[in-house]
Amino acid sequence: MKLIELAEELNVSAEAIKQFIQDFDLELVDCISTNFEVKDDFEKFARENIDFLRLYEKDLDKNKTVEQIAEVINQPKDKVEKALKENNPNIFDNGFFKSSISSYGIDNKLGGNYQFVYDYFGHKTSLQQRDFIGYRDLFFYTSAALEPFLNPQQIKDWGINKPAGIILYGPPGSGKIFWGNKIAEIIGYQFKEVKKHYLGISFVDGNETNFNDFLLNMMKENKVLLFLDDFDDIMMERKAETDVASCNLEAQELILHYIGKFEKEGVLMVGSANSVSEIDEEILAPGRFDVMIPIFPPNAAERSEIILYSMTKGLEEDSLLYKILKNNKADKVPFWHEVSSRMRAFSNTMLIDFTQSLKKRIKNLYQRTRNEKLKIDQNLINSALRDAAGKLTEEYLDQVARFLADVIINNYEEFQFRIQALKKELEAYKVVEEPRRAIGFHHNGEKEE
Repeated sequence: MKLIELAEELNVSAEAIKQFIQDFDLELVDCISTNFEVKDDFEKFARENIDFLRLYEKDLDKNKTVEQIAEVINQPKDKVEKALKENNPNIFDNGFFKSSISSYGIDNKLGGNYQFVYDYFGHKTSLQQRDFIGYRDLFFYTSAALEPFLNPQQIKDWGINKPAGIILYGPPGSGKIFWGNKIAEIIGYQFKEVKKHYLGISFVDGNETNFNDFLLNMMKENKVLLFLDDFDDIMMERKAETDVASCNLEAQELILHYIGKFEKEGVLMVGSANSVSEIDEEILAPGRFDVMIPIFPPNAAERSEIILYSMTKGLEEDSLLYKILKNNKADKVPFWHEVSSRMRAFSNTMLIDFTQSLKKRIKNLYQRTRNEKLKIDQNLINSALRDAAGKLTEEYLDQVARFLADVIINNYEEFQFRIQALKKELEAYKVVEEPRRAIGFHHNGEKEE
């Protein structure tokens, strides 16, 4: 059963169910599949707790004050205020909180007893069995943009057509190609990467071919997602001071020429960009690449889980590394919280670099000591952290700052919590300049330092 079918049957909106999953930190793999088939345990929970879900939706739709939230969940007003302040929600001028804030979600964060929710999920799904880690908000936002592919009724009832082009934007190493593949999986399209040499003239089996031929061939295929990297460079706005390569100019013209036919021919083009600020406005016009999805670096909680996933990926329980991790309690997420908190604004790639370096260092130490009970101490962790931080350059941090500026303009409402968290992490890298001595003459009695 699809999520939208369950929602209609229970008379609870699919959006409320998605928000409930996020508020109660439920793992997506325990609730729904990538193509929105509802899992048995979640369906059982929803059917048996329909009254609570309706109550949750009713509360979610209301604008409410701190006092009203405190009264609903029977929690002290000061605690509710603190929880709301930590999450930086929007407040209306009249003091009401926006309806996207759930009283029950706040109560859950304050330690309210919602064990009845978690009782339906008998065991915590291991990291190895998850489609991906964290990013529930990004998954649901992306799936909403893809709704016309998943629900043809949207076109019939509301005239909302499938997007012809989507831009995934975010700093390098944040996982844009992963999300391109995930989009293809969600909508059931074949993922095809557009190689750089496709943009110019190339030879296939001795025959000359060009980008025009490539696009025509792709439109003959059945359901294809074309993933185009460096989209911001290729689609850069033409200005007197910028030099746009001739093959990129030609690619722009061809994509603009054919994009009107993509939907009908079963083609979706997904562009990967570090920033959207320099992309030509013609490209971003309605009916073209008008859907923009921000791909954030992982937050602190996601970093811990990604590290553990990467450290244990493919390991058997009797492997040496797994035994060493288990002896250090490093086979559990909490072990990695401390180092994760120091990896502010790290990309997914940097996290992988950290785990690869740490694995090698553990292996070298074991080969010297032959001790399965060796300690994964701060020296080992700090050394691996230094290796990974090599990519945390000033240029990378500038790219993260540019991404933040983009996402504040384009997607602030949907990702305000992530934006605030990333902004705070980025600010930690700001160099505090020493106060400069005032220029000018010294007054009587003043000494020059």
